Amino acid sequence: MYKHFFKRFFDILLSGLALIVFSPIMLITAILVRCKLGGPAVFAQYRPGKNNKIFKLYKFRTMTNERDAEGNLLPDEQRMTKFGNALRKTSLDELPQLWNIFKGDMSIIGPRPKLVKDMVFYNDEQNIRAKVRPGLTGLAQVNGRNNATWEEIFAYDKQYVEHLTFWQDTKIFFKTIGKVFKKSDIVEQNQTKQNYYFGDYLLETNQISQEEYAEKQQKAIELINEVKEKKNKKRAS
Repeated sequence: MYKHFFKRFFDILLSGLALIVFSPIMLITAILVRCKLGGPAVFAQYRPGKNNKIFKLYKFRTMTNERDAEGNLLPDEQRMTKFGNALRKTSLDELPQLWNIFKGDMSIIGPRPKLVKDMVFYNDEQNIRAKVRPGLTGLAQVNGRNNATWEEIFAYDKQYVEHLTFWQDTKIFFKTIGKVFKKSDIVEQNQTKQNYYFGDYLLETNQISQEEYAEKQQKAIELINEVKEKKNKKRAS
């Protein structure tokens, strides 16, 4: 009953209240982001959701738009500022996802939504995370946050999906609050145990060939383009 009804009910109720309560903080953050990092203050990124349905995930910008002489974006580490790093450490950059939760793309608790370019590399066991809505926080996050390996993340996601209960969600919720206030288990992106992209990790550890890597990367691009085309057709009709 909780999994099929009350979980969604609580998501709507709590995310709606949070949007109201945190609206002043979100407004101030948006203004600061716009002034310090440039626009847009909120950016959207395609992520796979429940049943691998692709949706737009919203976050506050944490990097500048600085580019090289040829117009290409500079590497992430060069565009990251102290302000942007502070947004990530306090998780303020995640606040726009409350809207994703309210509209049904996400849940408060669930496996964190990875990238489409990660999803295309999942096997059947790893893809069990797609049986539920992705979450603002999850079991893997309270057991490592961004300092966990890919294997650990998949194991925690599987455990969560197979034992989804109100009690488990409650424990994760309060553990997350503790993690945020303590700022624990946070490491710099280039020092994390989890390689930034799952496909890169598989390639670096010789679990896939260069040909398989390129094929899957192309598949990810095609999936995102399909979503964009569908939205463009809807706007045109």
